[in-house]
Amino acid sequence: MAGGGLDQNGFDRLRLARSPRIGPVTWASLIARFGSASEALRMLPDLAKRGGANGAQVADEGTVAREAERVSALGASYLFLDDRDYPPLLGQIDTAPPVLIVRGDMALLERRCVGMVGARNASAAACRFARMLAQDLTREEVVVVSGLARGIDTAAHVGSLMKGTIGVIASGIDIAFPPENAQLQEDVATHGLLIAEQPPGAEPRARNFPYRNRIIAGLSLGTVVVEAAPKSGSLITARLAAEAGREVMAVPGSPLDPRAQGCNLLIREGATLVQSAADVIEAISHLDDRMVRSPTPHWSAGPIDSDVADGDRKRLHALLGPVPVQVDELVRQAGLAPAIVQTVLLELELAGRLERHAGGRVSLA
Repeated sequence: MAGGGLDQNGFDRLRLARSPRIGPVTWASLIARFGSASEALRMLPDLAKRGGANGAQVADEGTVAREAERVSALGASYLFLDDRDYPPLLGQIDTAPPVLIVRGDMALLERRCVGMVGARNASAAACRFARMLAQDLTREEVVVVSGLARGIDTAAHVGSLMKGTIGVIASGIDIAFPPENAQLQEDVATHGLLIAEQPPGAEPRARNFPYRNRIIAGLSLGTVVVEAAPKSGSLITARLAAEAGREVMAVPGSPLDPRAQGCNLLIREGATLVQSAADVIEAISHLDDRMVRSPTPHWSAGPIDSDVADGDRKRLHALLGPVPVQVDELVRQAGLAPAIVQTVLLELELAGRLERHAGGRVSLA
C-alpha cells in the first residue's frame, strides 16, 4: 500500500521510521543489514524475539498511508536519509533523521547554511542585531537556519526571509508554535524552506525541541548564538554543533545582562567571537563548499551480522548495565567483531531493552 505520491519503497521506508522503537541509528542499521525497508519490516519480529521480546510492533499501513496523503495535501514532501537530495552535512551526524518533511525551496539545502539561535525573551538590541546579521549573511549567499521560536529565531527569519531562510520546527509541519508566528511560518514555507521531523498534527512537546536543535546544528557549517542564558536550548544547539565538528560562534554581551552570560561563557570556552557577517564568513571559510554540494549522501551504518552465537550474545548482555557505555568499549571488552555487537544491540533495542544516548553510548533500559 502506497499513497501521497510515495512509491512502495518510499512507503516502506516511512513505515519503518514510524514503527515503535525505530530511532535514527536503528533505521540506518536495518537498511544497511537487509538492503531494503521492505525486508527490514519483514524481519523485525524475529529480531525482537532474539532480543527477548515476544515480537516487534510495526506501524499500521493505514495510519502511514493517511499521513502520506496529509503531507501531500499540505503541499509538502518527504526527504529520506538515503535520498540523493538529502543534505550531506546533516547526513553526517550520528543521529541524522531518517525522514524529513519539507515544504518550500529545496535548492536552499545546496547552499552554505549558518544556524542562528538565541533567547526567546531576547532584548530589543539583540533582536535588532540578529535581524541585521541575518540580512547581511544572505547578501553573501549564506542561508540562515533557525527554529521559528520567539525572540532571536524570529528576528533571524525576518532578516533572511526574502533571500534565504530555513525554519526547522519541533511540531508537525501543519502546526505553528508559538501561535503568533503562524504567518511567519507560512512566509518561511513560501519564500524559504520549512522542515519538520514530526508527522503532521504532532504538537510541539518539550522532548522534541532538542531533536529540532540537532537538525539546525547538522544543516549548518556553524551556529551563531546571539543571546542566551547559561542554561538554555540555544547552548544545547551550540554543543550539538561542536560535537558535529562545526563552528560555534557567539555574540558577546554585557556581563550585567543575564541573557548574555551564555554567549560570554561560550567565548570563554573557545567559541569564535563574532560581531558582523564578515566575522561569520571568515569563521566558516575554512570548510570546503563541496561538503555542501556533494550529490552523494554521507549517511552510513555499521555492518550487521545475522549469525550470532548464543555465547557471544550472553557475553555482551553481561557487559551492559544501567550506566551508558561507548559501543567501541563494548567491542573491545567483549572481544567480538563490531558487526556482531551491532546486531545484538539492535535486537535488544527492538525488544525495548536498550536505550541509546548521545556520543554513541548505550545502556540497558
